[in-house]
Amino acid sequence: VQFVESGGGSVQAGASLNLSCAVSGFGLDYYAIAWFRQAPGKEREGVSCVDGRNGIYYLDSVKGRFTTSRDTTRSTVYLQMKNLKPDDTGIYSCATREVFGRDWQRWKNAAYYYVWGQGTQVTVSS
Repeated sequence: VQFVESGGGSVQAGASLNLSCAVSGFGLDYYAIAWFRQAPGKEREGVSCVDGRNGIYYLDSVKGRFTTSRDTTRSTVYLQMKNLKPDDTGIYSCATREVFGRDWQRWKNAAYYYVWGQGTQVTVSS
């Protein structure tokens, strides 16, 4: 199991960024792929999760601005971020585990994930 994350950068507030998480070693239909972020001095925070074919979930503060999608042919999960705010700054990482299914409300808890990517830095200046 391996992740390769890309797409981070430094932008000004209001700009957009697109992150990619290329996965290998497992099929996307059977696993939940989540994006987490961690800002300096803060706890890791779940941003979004694609739970196999069950659903897609978002942190309330990013709803309407962020979109997560997946391309099973390319084994890649994307995070499109629009209207970025300084509070969106942090290291964004992919994480995975088997699908949550009916336990989907656990998706925000980092402790449930087994494998993590190395992360990519997103910096939003005001």
